[in-house]
Amino acid sequence: MAVSKKYRDKIYIVKDIILTLSEYGELNQTALFSFCGLNISKHKSILDNLENNELIQRSENKEGKRTITVFRVTEKGMNFCQEIIDPYEKLFPRKNKNS
Repeated sequence: MAVSKKYRDKIYIVKDIILTLSEYGELNQTALFSFCGLNISKHKSILDNLENNELIQRSENKEGKRTITVFRVTEKGMNFCQEIIDPYEKLFPRKNKNS
């Protein structure tokens, strides 16, 4: 039987994306979603929203005939995480796995 994951608020998904990108520098979409434990089709809109708000940056690298899209966090994204999300998480901490 598969173990279902608990619900994660959107604000924590955003934080996970930003922190994962800051940790690894840059990642392609598949690796990013895998590290964050997200579903590409379900959460792609969050990634697009972060890019539209200039919190992350998309760039394309050509490797032969293939084009690989990678994402990296921007300075604005890091500031957003430190100034907005961190204080939010102090007020409303994530629930423990045991809760």
